[in-house]
Amino acid sequence: MYKIAVLGDRESVLGFKALGLEVHSAETVEEARKSLHHLARDGETAIIYVTEQYAAEMQDEIAKYKDSVIPAIILIPGKGGSLGMGMRNITDSVERAVGADIL
Repeated sequence: MYKIAVLGDRESVLGFKALGLEVHSAETVEEARKSLHHLARDGETAIIYVTEQYAAEMQDEIAKYKDSVIPAIILIPGKGGSLGMGMRNITDSVERAVGADIL
């Protein structure tokens, strides 16, 4: 069975533990990078939610997994609020799949 993980700063991701998701808190962007690569390579994690604040610093690493089926990396707002990156990624994915921006 595949796992769902959440990666970000402690305050942003701790609440997801109550939902039964695997929580990976990182204090620095470098820790987040290591966790992301570990989760992506383990073969057991199907979805990785990453806070937008860390994703902004790890765009190259996240781009490596953009076209892979597993893991799907989804950006979520962190404790500082949304940066709009998550919605942009969804819009781009829909536009690639459909051929037009329908959102």
